[in-house]
Formats: sequence, structure tokens, C-alpha cells
Amino acid sequence: MAEERVQRRLAAILAADVVGYSRLMEQDEVGTIAALKERRRTILMPLVAHYQGRIVKVMGDGVLVEFASAVNAVACAVELQKQMAAANDGLDEPRHILLRIGINLGDVVVEGSDLYGDGVNIAARLEAIAEPGDILVSGTAYDHIKNNIKAGFSDLGSRSLKNIAAPVRVYRVQPQASAPRQPSGWEQRPLPIPDQPSIAVLPFTSMSSDPDQEAFADGLVEDLITDLSRNAELFVIARNSTFAYKGRSVDARMIARDLGVRYLLEGSARRAQGRVRINVQLIDAQGGGHLWAERFDRSLEDIFAVQDEVIGRIVEALVGRLKAPPIRKRPSSLEAYDLCVRARRLTGISPQASNEARLLLERAMSLDPDYAEARRWLAFVLWEGWSNWGARAETDRRRALELAESAVRLDPNDAGNRWVLAHMLAYERRWAESDAEFAAAIALDPNHADAWAIRTEVTALAGQAEAAIEQAHRAFRLNPYPTAWYYWELGLAQYAARQYGAAVETLRKEATYRTGSRRILAASLAQLGRMNEARQEAALFMASFPTFTISYWIATQAIRDPTMGEHFAEGYRKAGLPE
Repeated sequence: MAEERVQRRLAAILAADVVGYSRLMEQDEVGTIAALKERRRTILMPLVAHYQGRIVKVMGDGVLVEFASAVNAVACAVELQKQMAAANDGLDEPRHILLRIGINLGDVVVEGSDLYGDGVNIAARLEAIAEPGDILVSGTAYDHIKNNIKAGFSDLGSRSLKNIAAPVRVYRVQPQASAPRQPSGWEQRPLPIPDQPSIAVLPFTSMSSDPDQEAFADGLVEDLITDLSRNAELFVIARNSTFAYKGRSVDARMIARDLGVRYLLEGSARRAQGRVRINVQLIDAQGGGHLWAERFDRSLEDIFAVQDEVIGRIVEALVGRLKAPPIRKRPSSLEAYDLCVRARRLTGISPQASNEARLLLERAMSLDPDYAEARRWLAFVLWEGWSNWGARAETDRRRALELAESAVRLDPNDAGNRWVLAHMLAYERRWAESDAEFAAAIALDPNHADAWAIRTEVTALAGQAEAAIEQAHRAFRLNPYPTAWYYWELGLAQYAARQYGAAVETLRKEATYRTGSRRILAASLAQLGRMNEARQEAALFMASFPTFTISYWIATQAIRDPTMGEHFAEGYRKAGLPE
């Protein structure tokens, strides 16, 4: 008897589920079921039909939908989230129904009306790691939609997904934003060109389809930015802002104008058979033409020497021969370096991403115990779990501090090691030591946007709100398209300065909204007398951070000025957060 042929087809798969479904059912089982049925009938089914999709199956709190087009799948998801949010208006916060959505374009196995295979599994795994209200798409879907959807995209890097063999590139959809947007309210475009030579290093093109090679190219650029920024004679744009242009075809002059710089460095990289080939060119975006171009073809073991040579040539071209800054310690293991590069971009995203970063960094340290950068990032991940994600393990807190201190001992010339330690020392309320480490970080790297941004929080809680806002502005100028936590820090400083309206505007930006910063947003709204909104935001915050209490927050934060701690606590109480 002939074996039955397996039917396959290419499909865009949308997987969605309800956040906190068990909690909703426990509160009101009958009401929750009725509400879900109503939203499926009036929102989901009409949208799926409009975008020519097919509901494969409904699974209690979730749904699986097939589309022939990735563009239609994402457009449907964007509108679905929009209409679900509108349907929540007017409802008490505990009754809000929030979705998280994952979308993948891939090969699926067809069995009757059902679908199976990695094409489906990847969509489901993306949905599982999404935050409430998020839409996450795989790299294969992104390649088909990036020029066809009116939205922006945040590159979350390659992620290891449960039961999926190869890492998957993940992007977060940012609706109604055709490009990364500069924060409003702190500085308007066009950005002024600094007096000193100013440069942005754009993401290198990976000359390989292998995702690991793309990560290598990205890591190379990140390290070039880090080393360039240590030259006080230069003004260097941070990594997050230059990577906003990754995969986009944009005129160099427009990029330079958007970022407020005169010079751009662009290039390509390929790693194969123990060798690395790098092409780089330095462009004068104002005057036109190329100042310098070079091709490097070296043994892979020479990669750090190549980085140093590129930096030297750029500095010489822009400001002449200078005394080189102190040398950062390089890793002894290229495998450990690769692991650290992958872990860098997983920090500050979500508890799940932090757990993945932790595994990568532990492995990197096992390969190279003296790798200071790996120690620093592992320290930050452990501290982040204790401080931001509700994992109150004192052992993690103690280990984080020990790792941060050892990273500085191993490499005192790395500004990143210094600011991580400075921040943790502030939470230990070792103020003088924290101030000294922050000063050392800025002295080593005056262009370090992350150091300026993270210092904002410590300065604000010391009762110096206006100075904190200035530090945040400095960070945003160096990083015009920052990651979400920059807005969090600016919003915190604005609340500290009693600029509640500005704090609400900052903390409601889509980059940071739905994160832990909602507690500060709730407090800001409460101080403005907008109590219904304040209580809604407080309830949403507690849904994600159910162990939060005001007393624990006061006891564990880097509060140098007690009156500032009470000022925040007052806002939290008004918003209805638990004592």
C-alpha cells in the first residue's frame, strides 16, 4: 500500500492568547467566557475575513489563524490589538482583555483542517514570549513585510525558542510608525551638529545568510562603537540608534541629519573557514565623498587587532594622531565572545530574555573565566531579575555585586564595567563609591549614553531632579533612538521634578509603555488628579508585578534623599498601589 503523501504549504501563521486568562476565569468565569465569545464574533472573525485569513482553531484562551500573506497577517494583528484596546475602554481594569500575538511565515504540514510543524510552532513560541499588547514577528515574516506595512520594528535579536532547533530572529511591531522616532519634548529635529567631529557607525552588512554570522557582524559594529566612543575628541552615536537603520535603504545624508552627525562609517563582514573579511568606508555626509576605505582579510584570531586598526584609522582621519585611551581587555575565547554578543541584546527586554541571557553568559564565563564583559553583563542580568522582574533572590543580588566588582578588577578601563558597578553600589547605598565609579565611567567614555541614562535614576533619587533631567537629555542626544528604559529614566526624573504632565507623555510612548515604568506613570496621573487612569495603570502594573509593595520599594531603592522617596510613595498610594 502506497505511503500517504504529507501535504505541505507555505503560510503566515498568527498565534494569539489572552493574558491572565486563569485570573479572569477565577474572578468571573461566566462573564469572561461571554466577553471572549462576543469579541470573537464582533472583532476577531470580521477582521480575519477582511484580511482573507482562516481560523484554524480556537483553544479556550487562544486562537490560531492562517493567512496566505504575511502582510495581511500583520495588518490583521495590528488592527486586532487596536480594536481590543478600544473594547477595554470603560471597563474596570480587572475585566480588561489583553492579547499577545506571535506571527511566523513558514512551511506547515496540513492534516484535514488543522496545521502542524515548525511554521506553527515558531508562531506559538513568539506569542509565548510576547508582552501584553505586543506583536512579535519572526525574521522570515519581517523580510516580507518590512517595506509593506505602515509600522516600525524593534529588532530584538536572535532568540532561542523552546523546542526550536535554530535561533529565530525576532522583531517587535510598533504600529503607526514608519520609522524609529525621536522622543519629543526634550529636543526637536534637526539635531545640531556638535563642535567636535561627530560619527555614527551603521550596522555592517553580513555577507552570509547564517544568523550566527549576522550576530558576529552586529557584535563587531557594537565593539567599534564602544571603542570609538572612548575618544573624548569625538562625538559618537550609541548603538541602539544606529541599529534603527538596520535592513533599511536610507540615504546616508538623511541618516546623518536624523542623528545629528557629520560622518558615517559603513561596511560589510564575512566570517568563513577561520578567516574574517571586512570592508569599511568612512563617509563625509555633509561634504560628500569618502575620507577613507579599506579591506581587511585576516585570520579570525586577529579580529580584535583589526578592530583596533579600524579605530586608529578613523580617529586619525577625523582628528589626527592622538594618544590612545587605555586598552580594554579582550576575551581569550572567540566562542565566549560570540555568546556575550548574543546575550547583550537580551538584557532589559523581559524576564524570559534575561533568563536566556543568563545561560549564555554563564557558558561564556565557563569558557573564559577572566572575561570581564561577560561578568559585567551577568551581574546586570542577575541584578535586573532582583530589581525589575520581581525575583527577590538575595543570593542573586549578592552574586551580582560580586561579579560587578570582579569585572572592574579584571578590566578597570571598560566604562561599561564601571557604570554597572556604580549603579549597584547606589542600591547598596554606598554613595561615595557609587559616585566615584560613575565619574570613572564618564571619564573613560564621555560618549557612553547608557552611563548617562542609568545615572539619571540615582541622581533623581538623590533629590537632584533638574540635574537628572539634564543627564537624561545628554543620553538621548547620544542615543536619539534609544531602548525603552531610557524613557523610563527620563519619566522618573520628570516625576521627581514634579513635571507630571511631561512624565505622562514620556511614559506613554510605545517604546516604554506596558513595562514596569507603569508604576511611575500611575503615580504621575494620580498627582494630576486623573484618578481613573491612575488606577487603571496601577492595576496593569500589578498584573505583571504582583509582589510589588510600596514599603519594599522604599526599603530597596537607591534613595539618598528620604523626601524624594516619600514623594514617589505618595504618588503610588494615590494611584492605589499596595502599601
